[in-house]
Amino acid sequence: MQTRRDALRSLGILPFLKSKVLHSGLLQFSVIRHGSSTRRYLHIHGNEATAREVLTEHMATQSGVAFLANNQQRNFAMGGMEFDPNRVWSHLGASANIRKLNPRISEAGFLYLIEELDQHREKLLKAILPPKNGLLIALHNNGQGYSVQDEIAISDRTSLADAANPHEFFLCTDPQDYQILAGSPFNVVLQNKVPPTDDGSFSRLAANSGVRYVNLEVALGNKPRQVEMLNWAEKNLPI
Repeated sequence: MQTRRDALRSLGILPFLKSKVLHSGLLQFSVIRHGSSTRRYLHIHGNEATAREVLTEHMATQSGVAFLANNQQRNFAMGGMEFDPNRVWSHLGASANIRKLNPRISEAGFLYLIEELDQHREKLLKAILPPKNGLLIALHNNGQGYSVQDEIAISDRTSLADAANPHEFFLCTDPQDYQILAGSPFNVVLQNKVPPTDDGSFSRLAANSGVRYVNLEVALGNKPRQVEMLNWAEKNLPI
């Protein structure tokens, strides 16, 4: 007789992964929890489908907690207004992003969005950030308009071991993680000094808070390279 576990597995659903939804204010993330680890993983832009697929499959074999944007578009939307979920992790960054993406927004609409984000930010950070000395790995996909070249001028250190493939790179905030990643065959930049302009991104927040953060950037659709880089980081970065 087929058990419920067997039925789920035959449908491609992995019952050993404990999943739920983290709903806080205007942001929602599907949460996959597997085993016990100080590793945390983040997929924040809903339209970055390669990153979502790679992270979901990765969690079938790795311990930790993954947060995946419960959204299919890059931005989250509410009542005709939108905001970038990777620009809301500070009041200043969120304010600038709301104004940029919604140039005709009313003052009432702006106040509603910023107050909602401000009210729920700490709850989200408490859930997503790793425990002390833990590691947060964010998976991103990019297009032709963005590459490691855009980060060099604002980085503290760079290692371009794969300069011919500028769309594939690591961005990290911890100098010790940088030393390890710089020994990989991949491009790496270190950003552990907080720039004067607060853009509200997770990398800026991590650098400012002393959080070990690694952003894994790969061109959209390049699943083999994203798997390769994630596995390398998983194997070589200390827990």
